[in-house]
Order: sequence, then structure tokens, then C-alpha cells
Amino acid sequence: MPATAKTCSPSRRSASTFPRASQLSNEAPLASRRAFLKRSASVLLVSGMSGSLLSACGGGNLDADQPATPRLASVDNFRDLAGAAAGYPTVDGKQMRRGAFYRANALTLNTTDRATIDRLGIASVYDLRTPGEITRTADILPSGATTQTLNVLGIADFVAPNFETTGAAVAFMESQARGYVTGAAQRAAYGALLTSLAEGPGAQLFHSNAGKDRAGWVAALLLSIANVPLDVIMQDYLLSNVYLAPSIETQTNRLRAQDGDAIASAEAPLMNVQENYLQAGFDQVQAIYGTMVSYLTQGLGVSQTTIDTLHSRLVV
Repeated sequence: MPATAKTCSPSRRSASTFPRASQLSNEAPLASRRAFLKRSASVLLVSGMSGSLLSACGGGNLDADQPATPRLASVDNFRDLAGAAAGYPTVDGKQMRRGAFYRANALTLNTTDRATIDRLGIASVYDLRTPGEITRTADILPSGATTQTLNVLGIADFVAPNFETTGAAVAFMESQARGYVTGAAQRAAYGALLTSLAEGPGAQLFHSNAGKDRAGWVAALLLSIANVPLDVIMQDYLLSNVYLAPSIETQTNRLRAQDGDAIASAEAPLMNVQENYLQAGFDQVQAIYGTMVSYLTQGLGVSQTTIDTLHSRLVV
């Protein structure tokens, strides 16, 4: 299990064993993003919550009464949305609630892992993949869980295109992130998902194919609603590179053997996540809607009541 750092005050930076955001040195964009996220937080959250979402803290201590979320060999990007142990801190000194929401890649559960996940009491699974992806890799559901498909991309199937340069692959991934904000199908599906997560009983799980892009955007939205600092949201996003590392290595080696080093290098950005992918989505929100709450309410059609309900479920 990836190590976690000690809980810290939202107003202080602390060392973290999570992968850290690597490109936060440009002061002008930072000032703009800080203002954007502060404006969003002031409307999103209940009275009395404030503070900069650019503060960084790295998770919580592993308390004896809060067992670690299990690692699943057959679903390697499965994790608790709230992070490790005591849960991610919020900017007002609270913590996220563990055991409420989980995120994952496709549920290719083996027998052992299914028995493990069954103990978590997951009541609902939301599949964000296209019909073609689901046909190729059907979910193996936790016992007793209902399932709902929400085709985020609004297309029959998704197969990543081939690229000959790293730059082209990076540009594609950034455009996908912007599309989560601008696309009609994406906005409808994400709005429906957030509403279902707020209203659904029991623990809930959402997932995409690799659990890093479509599911990664959902996780970032929920962490924003919980008022988790931006640095922590970014660290959580980048953790897919840690959880998926063996899978990424296997895919890279296979691609290198089939098509050579140049193609393997060019297509590497498709297999991982980079800070600029998530930032492209946040920047698109700011450019079109100005604040996160406007994106949620106007872009996704989520009511303020739903946002408040999600916040209550997300935070202890």
C-alpha cells in the first residue's frame, strides 16, 4: 500500500510520500487558480468554511481502528476516495469520511479479490465506460451490488488512437480532460452520477476502464466538493501512476516488443496521468464557468441541495 503522510493543518505545507505536483511554480497562473478555487469554495461549502485550496497536506495516520483499504491484485487502481487511514484533510481542519465512496478501474475481480471487496458492503456500482468497452471486459460485481452504466463519452466504443509523437499523445489527453467540461454527453453523465452518488444508500463505487481519466475527473470533483486542498487533489490524481505501475510497465513492454521503442515512448502519455491533464480540466471550468459551483450547477445541472448532501456524505 502506498505510504501516507501525517495529517497537517490546511494552512501549512508538509512533506508527503505521495507524488507531488511538479509544475506549481508559475505565480500568475497560480494566483488565478487560487482565486478561482476560493470563489468556488465560498459558494460550494456550508457557512464558515474557507481557506486556500492550494494548501498541501498528505493524508492521515493509519489508526488501529481504521484498517487500510485492501489492495486488489485483479483491480489494481481500486481505492477509497477519501484516501488512506484517517482520510484526506479539508481546508477547515476536518477529514473526509472513509468507506463511503470507492473508485476503480474495470472490475475484473478474481475469486480472492471478490471475497475481499464483498466485506466492504458496496451497494451500488457506476460504470462510466462505453458499451464497446463493457462488451470486451464485463464487470464482476460485488455481491449484492446494483449496477448502472453512464456512458460518459457518449459514443459506442472507445479505443485510444495511435500517436507517433509524445506531444500528440499529451495533447489528446488534455483535450479529453477539456471535453469532460465542454461535451454534452460528458456533462449529462457526470451530472447524473453526482446526483446518484448523493441519493444512493450505502457505500458506492464508480469506475472507468483504467480508473484514471473519467473516474479521475469524478474523484477530483468530489474532493473539490469536500474542500480538500488543491495540492492533495492533484496528489490523489497522480496516485494512479503508483497503483497502475505494474500494469503500465506490462503494457509498455508489450508495445515496445510489437512496435519498437519510438512508438512505446510516443504512446506512454496514454497509459499514465500527468498534472497537466487534470489542470486542463480545471482551466476549462474556469474559462467557461468562472467557478466550480457554476460548473456543477449550470454545466452539470446538479442542484445546490445535491452538492450539500454530497458534502455531508464526504466529510466527517
